[in-house]
Amino acid sequence: MKRTSVLKLALFATGLSGIVAEYVLATLASYFIGDSIVQWTLIISLMLFFMGLGARMSQNIQKREFEWFVATEFTLSILVSFAAVSTYALAGFYKHTGIFIYFLAVLIGFLIGLELPLAMRLNERFEELKINVSSILEKDYYGSLLGGVFFAFVGLPYLGLTYTPFILGTINLLAAIALINFFPSISEKTQRWRLNIMAFSVLGIIGLGAVFANKIVLFGEQNRYKDKVILSEQSRYQKIVMTEWKDDVWLYLNHQLQFCTYDEAMYHEVLVHPAMLFQKAPTNILILGGGDGCAARELLKYPSVQKIDLVDLDPAVTNLAKEHPVLMEVNQNSLNNDKVHVLNQDGYIYVENTKEFYDVIIIDLPDPRSIELARLYSVEFYEMCKKLLRPNGVVITQAGSPYFATNSFNCIYKTMSATGLSTIRLHNQIITMGEWGWVLGVKNEKTKEELIAQLQNARLAVPTKWLNEDGLKLITSFGKNFFTDDADSIKINKVHEPVVHRYFLKGSWDLY
Repeated sequence: MKRTSVLKLALFATGLSGIVAEYVLATLASYFIGDSIVQWTLIISLMLFFMGLGARMSQNIQKREFEWFVATEFTLSILVSFAAVSTYALAGFYKHTGIFIYFLAVLIGFLIGLELPLAMRLNERFEELKINVSSILEKDYYGSLLGGVFFAFVGLPYLGLTYTPFILGTINLLAAIALINFFPSISEKTQRWRLNIMAFSVLGIIGLGAVFANKIVLFGEQNRYKDKVILSEQSRYQKIVMTEWKDDVWLYLNHQLQFCTYDEAMYHEVLVHPAMLFQKAPTNILILGGGDGCAARELLKYPSVQKIDLVDLDPAVTNLAKEHPVLMEVNQNSLNNDKVHVLNQDGYIYVENTKEFYDVIIIDLPDPRSIELARLYSVEFYEMCKKLLRPNGVVITQAGSPYFATNSFNCIYKTMSATGLSTIRLHNQIITMGEWGWVLGVKNEKTKEELIAQLQNARLAVPTKWLNEDGLKLITSFGKNFFTDDADSIKINKVHEPVVHRYFLKGSWDLY
């Protein structure tokens, strides 16, 4: 083995752990702050900037380069290992967790930038400049590629954000141990022993952290939520948390409340039954989102329904709905019904490619708080949904709060109306969620007034927990002149010109 091989192997390992550290921090920022595209952009840009600053500062290290390099590896191992655990623990006590995540990004970026020039200086006596620079950078970049593949296909989906960083920290540390014992820069046995003792002490710290990581995360999660946490799971796409108080359970995805068993009927019955009332005998139904199974539960009350295609991106959510006793009780085991076909894929892609046609499309997706979610509220998306509807077919989408995010709600209404569907707004006061809204579109040429009158005069033919004929009048009434139809002030949301996420984020959520 060449004398520099161990150094290059170490750089391959640190390149791997370094890039995954960036992805871990960007994912954490997305979960805790929101708007994933912005967070990924800022975190990676910030880390790259401080990598440059670290590289510049390395010129101030005039001697003992090897000791500095190894110390950098030790520090990176600890910081990377505890990045996620410390963030979750801190989130239970400190509202502005994003500041801590950005601080970690700055520190880790600086240290990564420091180590590459030091490695080149360590290698310069063994290889000429052009080979030295290219080979050092080559191994680091190769490690980055493997790190990206590892994070996307192994780390996040199988190990989660809790344990992936510990694997990376250990890899980084093992690389440092290999350097200490095999790289020809230490001649004194005393110095090698001292560094080995330090290395194995760090390994012990990482090991203890990994052993108690889950308990630390649960401790942080418990402090973040008012009620007892009964489930905390990291999927490839989001953090899933269930809490319990007395006889009721709350479901959160990425810290956003999805429903509470106390009053979820006030949401799901309004989501489903008004749309079904515009159909005489609907047979084929599409649900986009709705992985908890509650919308499917309501649809299965209609004898005419023959098939329900439920498209939800995250298999972890739909599996919970199929297997977890609490969710199975709430959704009445709907996702295990033979009429329900669960497909775990992106809703936009499904609508774009499917050859199926539907009587009713139920859209129960997360709020449009980011650019990637905004496309699921775009005019292009609603136009594709319209093409899938049979004559007189109905599409309904949850549309956030009409009072706390009025512009976002109106944007969704205007966007769906722009497809030529006849549209109306609906709303309801949900005890645990506040005032919430939906937008319903029908594939016919009726006026808004005619649709409202039809709904207000309808009669429910299936059992419900909250919704009745009086409720149908309530959900279609907003009061005098509360909403405006000023096309100049509210823009239509488009895939290539997304605006709804900005309207949503600028809502009066501080009053919520």
